Amino acid sequence: MNIGLIGYGKMGKTIEEIAIKKGHTISLIIDLHNSADLTTENLQKADVAIEFTTPETAVDNILKCFDARVPVVSGTTGWLDKMDEVNDICTKKNGSFVYSSNYSIGVNIFFELNKKLAELMSQQHYEVIVEETHHTQKKDVPSGTAITIAEQILKELSHKKNWVNRLSDDKAELSIISKRIDPAAGTHVVKYHSDVDDIEIIHTAHNRQGFASGAVLAAEFIKGKKGIFTMKDVLGIE
Repeated sequence: MNIGLIGYGKMGKTIEEIAIKKGHTISLIIDLHNSADLTTENLQKADVAIEFTTPETAVDNILKCFDARVPVVSGTTGWLDKMDEVNDICTKKNGSFVYSSNYSIGVNIFFELNKKLAELMSQQHYEVIVEETHHTQKKDVPSGTAITIAEQILKELSHKKNWVNRLSDDKAELSIISKRIDPAAGTHVVKYHSDVDDIEIIHTAHNRQGFASGAVLAAEFIKGKKGIFTMKDVLGIE
């Protein structure tokens, strides 16, 4: 499979390494220095594009893939206020799109555990907090993964109305505490506390390999498909 890489930072380079090991070819690399090369002609040299860039550029990059009729896998976070618009355009153009705030298989299993635990806690008297720790170069705060975790909890705990990126004493607010410490690849913690005990679930990434492997898996999944997908579709999670 020919893969186009849109974004060639540390994640893009790790994706390249894993894709080549799996027998794929990198047919296009776009970074800050050659963004003008992100054209329909160049994109169509790829079977699938994998996009890991910045919140400011992600939407335009994804739409260019739709225009070129090239399936796109995006892992950029921080732009999700425009997700409905992007999904509508994908549908209108009969495009192919996979989005996840985190492509790690372990994190996606963690998401399922988080939803189940929140469901179990919906009738219990526990307070909950989300913590996330990443390296200092991470651009968005809180992380997209932490937001996904928080929104899953909000769907199950009716007394929580919204999340905030600070420690809050308001029982209606779900606190996300963000820490930026080098060289942390990414740790997410959900803590439930009561007067009698604590319950925690934790995912700690040791490196970028898990994220990159999942992105390549998503690219393999979407080749030849039409529609909008998530990692639940890629992993076959009901």
